[in-house]
Amino acid sequence: MFVVVALAVAVGLATALSPFASSSPDGLNRVAQDEGFAEAEAPGGFQQDGSPIADYAFPGVGNERVATGLAGFAGTLGLFALGLGLARVLRRGTPPGQTV
Repeated sequence: MFVVVALAVAVGLATALSPFASSSPDGLNRVAQDEGFAEAEAPGGFQQDGSPIADYAFPGVGNERVATGLAGFAGTLGLFALGLGLARVLRRGTPPGQTV
């Protein structure tokens, strides 16, 4: 029950608060701008062509705040699913009576 409540709180916070995140560049982008090599980035790189949620906005949604909220929602659920899957795989290899 705790996991369900914690997941609901995390998803709710990610969905509600992500549209209000700073629009300033993150750490790596800021360093690239400060050091003058941001322009050297290949146009249409992996982040634009290969990322399902490029620039932290869900594609195909016209409203930027809604697109960002959906990206927070999807990212939180995706990370939870990845963690849950990893925990189950690691738990399978544990002998009975031991915990990970």
